[in-house]
Amino acid sequence: MSHLRERATARLVKLGDKQPGSFEMASDGKSLILRKSSGHIAKVSISKGPTGNPESGKSKPVAYRAEMTIDGEKEREHLFMHCWRQVQRKFYRPDLHGVDWVAMKDSYARFLPHIQNKHDFSELLSEMLGELNASHTGSRYRKRSPNADQTASLGLLFGDGSGDGSQVIAEVLNEGPCDRADSRIKPGDHLVAVDGVALDSNVNLWQLLNRKAKKPLLATLREADGAETWDEVIKPISSGEERELLYQRWVKRSRDLVKELSQDTIGYIHVRGMDDSSYRHVYDEALGRFSDHRALIVDTRFNGGGWLHDQLITFLGGESYCQLQPRGKKPGQMGGEPMNRWSRPVLVIQNEGNYSDAHFFPYSFKTLGVGKLLGTPVAGTATAVWWEVMMDGETVFGIPQ
Repeated sequence: MSHLRERATARLVKLGDKQPGSFEMASDGKSLILRKSSGHIAKVSISKGPTGNPESGKSKPVAYRAEMTIDGEKEREHLFMHCWRQVQRKFYRPDLHGVDWVAMKDSYARFLPHIQNKHDFSELLSEMLGELNASHTGSRYRKRSPNADQTASLGLLFGDGSGDGSQVIAEVLNEGPCDRADSRIKPGDHLVAVDGVALDSNVNLWQLLNRKAKKPLLATLREADGAETWDEVIKPISSGEERELLYQRWVKRSRDLVKELSQDTIGYIHVRGMDDSSYRHVYDEALGRFSDHRALIVDTRFNGGGWLHDQLITFLGGESYCQLQPRGKKPGQMGGEPMNRWSRPVLVIQNEGNYSDAHFFPYSFKTLGVGKLLGTPVAGTATAVWWEVMMDGETVFGIPQ
């Protein structure tokens, strides 16, 4: 709540959670109606009390019951037509690559009465959109299922089987749940039981880890020579957290390899996505960790795209035009201009895992003569896409614009 004359701001009500929402003024002008993303509604008083002070903090939940009956067949028919019309309006070429879009509607709409679920419906949309022979399109449906299986991870990589059903530990992931000062686990040890269930040829380890993320479990381990067996309490992480650890492991191995082969004269940076956080990472690494290195390897492999080509080209394409020479130092020993861009040699790596703006960046990098490319050729296209979440909140389709 703002008091404009006093140029002061005061808290009207404390929500007590981090759920996003929206609010609007009630018709009487004495209350705000607060709507949270969870569906909850509250009424917040903003009128003055008997003493003339605002009744701040007085929030009352509004109880309601709302039910909706959805005709799935009619909804799918509507979503189908909405997708068809949007493509006709927004596709980047008015001729739709020469495709008879009206004929496509008639050809695919006849399957609608035979579709009973959103998985098949999304596949139908993808087939129709595929007739355009364009990238950055298609449909996907991801069912929201909070009770689905969720296999947790111990942060361990396993090697070849031991023959007795136990799992041989090949590596302990850095910063994983077993990378602790008080843990004895090391490569070569055997994982022999989880929560008292012995691992053998009839027991699936991953079933024992289902829905165990963030929950302590008891792991029984044996030394490689079988001399000793002991128990440790481990709190597993989610599969998504494990993927992050594996990604950081891959980056570190690549960086260490470049450091070793170049005798620490060339820096290595992986550009994870074409987005703001990736740009900040490149900037930080180039002008921080590798500020005194002779050259950079910028790895864009497996980059799914975004919108960062120009920022990267500008940053990596700096040209030295000034050297600083303080007294007693050699020219350039203390740097020069530009200070906020990289002006030394750069090599960009790419592969078939690049997509979208991660196609355009290598193409621009080479065409503008900033440096050389290494790796699998990429298409070099530059496509901007409109991804739209439809009214059911679960079906998504794309239109290259």
